[in-house]
Amino acid sequence: MLALRLAVPCDVEVGRLGGAAFPAGWYLYVGSALGPGGLQARLARHMRRLAAGKRAHWHIDYLREQATWVGAWARASDQRLECIWAEALRQLPEAEIVMPGFGASDCGCPAHLVRVPALPADEWFVDALKAERVIVDNGELEAQGVGMVFFAP
Repeated sequence: MLALRLAVPCDVEVGRLGGAAFPAGWYLYVGSALGPGGLQARLARHMRRLAAGKRAHWHIDYLREQATWVGAWARASDQRLECIWAEALRQLPEAEIVMPGFGASDCGCPAHLVRVPALPADEWFVDALKAERVIVDNGELEAQGVGMVFFAP
């Protein structure tokens, strides 16, 4: 799960989904990291912005270009958990789907991205999802071209 912060509202074009107005705030996105390189490669990919001339591949790439990386939580599993986690996110108080279908083009979920008024405490991730915060040190962020410091909400 990725946490992103959008400092100001912005309109974002998200591939075939089209455009939407994204209000400023906290966003939580769930996905899997089953491809080559696993979790480490996927997080490194999402920590950095797209390089010049590179195309967005996932829906989250479009929002990531506008939003600040805040952190990630993960759980190792042989089971695909993103739909289960997305449902748990949608049940959070005041959670809202800004763009239906975001991140959910290969399933029947309403979306895999929610906007929340505040990030849940780490305890919620542990209790509800059995997930732990992925700690990324500042050197790794700088090596990925991310110009911010990882922080806890």
